[in-house]
Amino acid sequence: MYQAATLSNPNSRLQAFLHNRQESSSSPMPRFTLVVVLFMLAFTAIGFRLFWVMVLSHNPNNAQNKSIYSMLERADILDRNGDVLATNLITFSLYARPNQLIDSEKAAEKLSKLFPDLNKQVLQKKLSSRKPFVWLKRNLTPRQQERINALGLVGVHFQKEQKRIYPHEKLMAHVVGYTDVDGKGLSGIERKFQGTLQEKKEPLRLSLDLRVQHIVRDALVRGMQEFRAKKASGMVMDVNTGEMIAMVSLPDFDPHKPSSGEAIFNTNTLGVYEMGSIFKIFTFAMALDSKKVTLDQGFDASQPLTFGKFKIKDYRPKNRWLSVPEVFMYSSNIGTVKMAMKVGTEGQKNFFEKIGFLQPLKTEIGENGVPMAPREWHDINTATISYGYGMAVSPLQVINGVAAMVNGGILRSPTLLLDNNNDREGKRVISAATSEKLRRLLHLTVLHGSGTKGNAPGYLVGGKTGSANKKDDHSNNYVAKDKHRAIFVAAFPMHDPKYITFVMLDEPHGTSQTQGFSTGGWTSGPITKEIIEKAAPLLGVLPVDESSPKIQAAMRLNISPEGSAHALR
Repeated sequence: MYQAATLSNPNSRLQAFLHNRQESSSSPMPRFTLVVVLFMLAFTAIGFRLFWVMVLSHNPNNAQNKSIYSMLERADILDRNGDVLATNLITFSLYARPNQLIDSEKAAEKLSKLFPDLNKQVLQKKLSSRKPFVWLKRNLTPRQQERINALGLVGVHFQKEQKRIYPHEKLMAHVVGYTDVDGKGLSGIERKFQGTLQEKKEPLRLSLDLRVQHIVRDALVRGMQEFRAKKASGMVMDVNTGEMIAMVSLPDFDPHKPSSGEAIFNTNTLGVYEMGSIFKIFTFAMALDSKKVTLDQGFDASQPLTFGKFKIKDYRPKNRWLSVPEVFMYSSNIGTVKMAMKVGTEGQKNFFEKIGFLQPLKTEIGENGVPMAPREWHDINTATISYGYGMAVSPLQVINGVAAMVNGGILRSPTLLLDNNNDREGKRVISAATSEKLRRLLHLTVLHGSGTKGNAPGYLVGGKTGSANKKDDHSNNYVAKDKHRAIFVAAFPMHDPKYITFVMLDEPHGTSQTQGFSTGGWTSGPITKEIIEKAAPLLGVLPVDESSPKIQAAMRLNISPEGSAHALR
């Protein structure tokens, strides 16, 4: 009855609609929905914040976090035999996100107790900063990581990294170099090949031989101690390829803890020095190759030479006429100057330019000294340069230049990389005939001249000594004679040269065994002998019978009977 009456009466239908609407609006359902929506928005905001903190703000592309990912995979560095010189060790570093910390002061206190080297105030400042990321300590040990975990600090995290490790520490420091904590190469091969080491997967192999490097360093260390020298440097090079087999500069440093002192300085490549009588090798090569001087000739060395106010005399004068072989064997300054003057100033300048002594020598480590030569080349310059003064070059330039003088006359660029075919053909700088004469003169000097202390019997050594007076850094004048560089350069075996060595001591002192002498022959000579005797067998060079007719013929000086070098035969 009620339903029918309602439907038949329009006013009743209106009243029913209004009644139902009133009941609907008083229902609790819309309020519940609003609360649910608000909770969902709140949780969404919290979730987004967590996602931002844990993921987005940890994005390696963010500038503030870039350092976390800067230590990319870095290729190993090996020696020529495959021994590891530099590699990577997986480590963990400690960082914090200050906005996640519950109590920054308490965290700073706990960490400073665990790491005494971390200042509590500095830590507190870092942990209370507004930065989203701060480093706390790099390259933790496993024990340190375990202790930090035990602290249970919220907002403190670990980042997996790689630490560059040098298994042989000081041994290869100057050549291999080192990286910073983020894996950026700062010196040596590490710096020069920064991009290559990060991009390539296979190891970078050097021409150095770890075994020979050990031999050279050990010999230099003992030599420095025996002769109380300030510094020392030594190298071994393949004369036919230009490959460096060993390169040592003392003092050296631990690449894991590099210092900023003198030890970082590589004397072999960065230092430029006057080389003294070593330069006579180049003067003889220049003079003989020009054909203006022959082995049959001789020069009067009985009186000093005068150039204006300068007087040139011999260290141990013979005070007589000397044959060309004797000039070399006895290291006569007077005879050498007279030979250089026959070639002339322009000829000398052109020769040193041809062998690369007037510009820096390019190497794979990129740390190369700039040679010093006269701006204007006069007769006095020609005279002094002929016996090693007035021009300064690096030890690497010297060993590379002498290699060309004995290998048949071919100058190649030195290399620290194995199988580096760049410029291996080289360029001819002297004739093969001149090179052969120089080999015989160098062997003569080791047998009968100033280089006898460097002779390693059976290895047919040829060499030249040099003792260069040092200049005062302030006055540019030469200092006392007891402050000099003692040098010995030698190649072996001279009938078919394979390797060349260079040894230099800075300010050595004589001993009772050297009769008080501290020149190159007495100090650097014995070191050279030790290096050759120990390294030669490892390099495949076996002793020969130096008295055999074949060897004697190869080393005999071909001079006419009229030449006054008859005493040398």
